[in-house]
Amino acid sequence: MRYIPDEWVSDLETFLSKGRVRTRLLLRRLVPPMSRESRAEVQIHLRDASKPDFDYFVLVLLSCMIATFGLLTDSAATIIGAMLVAPLMSPILGLGLASIRGDTLLLRNAAAALIRGAVMAVLLSTVLTWFNAKLPFISLQELPAEVISRTQPTPIDLGIALAGGLAAAFALAQPQLSAALPGVAIATALMPPLCTIGVGIALNDWGVAGGAFLLFITNAVTIAAASIFVFFALGFNPPRKDNERFIPRSLLISSALSLVLLAPLGIQSYLFVKDATLRAHIDEVVKARLAEIPGAEAELVFSDFDQPDKDTISLEITVRSIASLSYRDSVSLQEAIAADLQKTVQLQINHIYAARLDPAVPPTLTATATLGPSPTFTKVIPTKTATLTPTPTYTHTPTHTATFTVTPSLLILINTYGGSVYLREFPNGPAIAHLEPGTQLLMLYGYQIVDGWVWIEVLDPDGRQGWIPQFYTQVITLTPTDTPAASPTSLIPAGTPTPSPTAAP
Repeated sequence: MRYIPDEWVSDLETFLSKGRVRTRLLLRRLVPPMSRESRAEVQIHLRDASKPDFDYFVLVLLSCMIATFGLLTDSAATIIGAMLVAPLMSPILGLGLASIRGDTLLLRNAAAALIRGAVMAVLLSTVLTWFNAKLPFISLQELPAEVISRTQPTPIDLGIALAGGLAAAFALAQPQLSAALPGVAIATALMPPLCTIGVGIALNDWGVAGGAFLLFITNAVTIAAASIFVFFALGFNPPRKDNERFIPRSLLISSALSLVLLAPLGIQSYLFVKDATLRAHIDEVVKARLAEIPGAEAELVFSDFDQPDKDTISLEITVRSIASLSYRDSVSLQEAIAADLQKTVQLQINHIYAARLDPAVPPTLTATATLGPSPTFTKVIPTKTATLTPTPTYTHTPTHTATFTVTPSLLILINTYGGSVYLREFPNGPAIAHLEPGTQLLMLYGYQIVDGWVWIEVLDPDGRQGWIPQFYTQVITLTPTDTPAASPTSLIPAGTPTPSPTAAP
């Protein structure tokens, strides 16, 4: 074992002692210590504000109601009002002061006030969210943006809480800076995360509740650690003994807890950045592939994806285009996206049909392709007219008069390549229904050629009248059978007067 001279040990202790003295003097120059009277006033104020009394719970109740309603209605102004009313900042600062002072009574009161207030806020926000979900005033099919923003905390939120805690403790200790406390309350945002926990519990969404809980714990622990540091710098710590360490144990513990919180926040940030990068890449690929579809000027409106496993992406996109997208286009788009992403893609396309109008150019009449010698297409609806002759006698003649009757044809939907076909309001117009393969349709009297497609007017089994391409249909041919035919009287519409034949005079 190597021998260390006693002189070296003595010189090292002297150096460390002088270093602590220099550090203490530097800290006193940067942050002048407060007088004993000022420190006593701050302690009295925090003792009163951290006590879980009737006034404290009334403010918790009201601020929780305001914050919950603001989250449900996605109102940032309402949430800011709840932050100003919430009294949760005082118990956290009381925890910081009690930790550095060793005040057991203040520590117990502040911890009880913080825990009871937090539990009360979560329960009340759960009840309010569940009750509002049953009413028709608020739709919670999609979470409001104010709720989602509090479910993904990052290290940036820890930095905000650290700066907010430093500002809150310093402004509380300096009476001339008390006007800054409302701004600190808005920045640190303690009540909204608690109410977001209740919203997640009421909606049975534990991802929302867990993310909001992590945000609240991050804010509470970091604000407490920052307040301990400020109170230590302002001279609130009790007189130190000769053999006692310069930095209080409570400050070391709170700082260590704040650093521990960086691990889940860092993981959360990594997952968020990863999802955002993948979403941006998917949007870029989809836009590039949509631009390759011939004759369809398509625009990506919305995209959302889910990953059931690492090799599969379930993708839902909403596309706006001025031309119709066929089933072949959707299959080609799915194959192209899968090739670019190198993953199995389950694609669902929501198509929005759009028309491009120019207000400076008024619309003009354009010629349409029609059948027959008529220059314009006229929709003819045959009508049945019953004619009663006033002659008193009925003469039977074998001569029959031929009348032209347009008879609708019965069609069946085929050639869809396994997918559905849109029933549109007019050729290449907005979709009004999905028709599955094998659906029987009644062909009406409309017939047009638009963009090289032959469109026919049909009537579906649900009574909806629209247009589809003739390519997807086939006429059903009725085969004659030996079944006895219906009597002629059964073909006469109900309510039509039937003349009775009388013998000739």
